[in-house]
Amino acid sequence: MGLVYLTGFMGSGKTTVGKELGKAFNFQVIDTDEYIEKQQKQSISSIFAEYGEEGFRKLETETLNNINGEDMVITTGGGIIIKDENRQIMQTKGKVIFLSCSLNEIIRRTEGDTTRPLLKGKKLEEIANLYESRLPLYQEAELVVDTTNKSVTDIVKEIKEQLNI
Repeated sequence: MGLVYLTGFMGSGKTTVGKELGKAFNFQVIDTDEYIEKQQKQSISSIFAEYGEEGFRKLETETLNNINGEDMVITTGGGIIIKDENRQIMQTKGKVIFLSCSLNEIIRRTEGDTTRPLLKGKKLEEIANLYESRLPLYQEAELVVDTTNKSVTDIVKEIKEQLNI
């Protein structure tokens, strides 16, 4: 079947759903953030601190270009869709699925998570603005699956149905 990319805002369920999809499809699962951390031998937070968001976004593009193969689920960072080039790479190489989630649910899920550089010190309004600015880019995905108040099992089932697997 090729590559399946999961996109969505921080806390939408990409990592959790990706792991279960990998099991359900018997696909390898690659998380772009983990891939970057291994390649750079440093955390996402320290990459942001050292190279800024622009430097990190370049690493995301390199990662998308480097990940090749068949039968893989690629879980992406929430901002990977910001660059046109990244969206084009994903759309060309595989199926892109946007895991949609209500903003209230995202805030609940990410509350107290200190590993997300773009949430550090942000007010609710700033997070809402970031979410709203990215929404049209996420919606370019081939499939949209709402994860709000759904179990991982139900989300995986819905994706399997939409992909006819």
